[in-house]
Amino acid sequence: MPRPRQRTCLQDGLRLSLNWLVRRKIIRPGAMTKPIQIAWTRWGEQVACGEISASMSGTEGWLEIRAERLKQSISLTTRPRHFGGHQWYFICPRTGRLASVLWLPPGAQRFGCRAAWGRQVAYSSQFQSATDRAHSGKAKINSRLCAIGNFDPEEWDLPPKPKWMRWRTYERAVEKFDRYEAALDWGVFRAVAKLVRLG
Repeated sequence: MPRPRQRTCLQDGLRLSLNWLVRRKIIRPGAMTKPIQIAWTRWGEQVACGEISASMSGTEGWLEIRAERLKQSISLTTRPRHFGGHQWYFICPRTGRLASVLWLPPGAQRFGCRAAWGRQVAYSSQFQSATDRAHSGKAKINSRLCAIGNFDPEEWDLPPKPKWMRWRTYERAVEKFDRYEAALDWGVFRAVAKLVRLG
C-alpha cells in the first residue's frame, strides 16, 4: 500500500546532479566555468532557471548557483578512483557528506543531499502502490532501451538489444522487466481472487 502524502516529494523540487552537469559540459573538471544559464523542467515545462559557475581546478573547488530567490555556494572535492583518476563530489552544505546529487525540495531555501532532509521527504515511488511501481519500472526500462537503440517506444513493450549494448547489460534489463511483469501478474491474480471471494 502506498504511503499517505504527509512528506514532501523530492522530485517536486529541484535536482542538482554533478555528473549530469559535467556530461552536459555546463561545468568542466580542471577548469573554471563562467556563469552559464541552466533551466529545470518537469514534463517538458520549465519550472525554474538560474546561473551556475564553478571552479574545478586541482582537487578542491566550488560551485555557485544563482536562481530566482537563491544564491548558494557549494564546496566540491575529489576522491581517487580504483583504476586511476578521480571523481568529483559535492560536500553537502547541511551534513558535510559527499554526494553526487543535491536536492532543493519545495519550500526549502538551500540545496542539500538526500540524507539532509531525513524523514521530511520521500521519492515519488514511495507514494505509489506496488502495481504503479511495476508500471513505472517497465516504462523506464522501455524508454532507456528505446533511447539507446533509436526505437519507437510505442511499437515495443520490451525493445530488442540495442546494437552497442553488452549482452549482460541487456539481460539484466530483461530480468528486471520480467520481475515487474510478474508483480503485475500477481496483482491481477490477487484482484481476481478477491472478486471470486466476494462473488
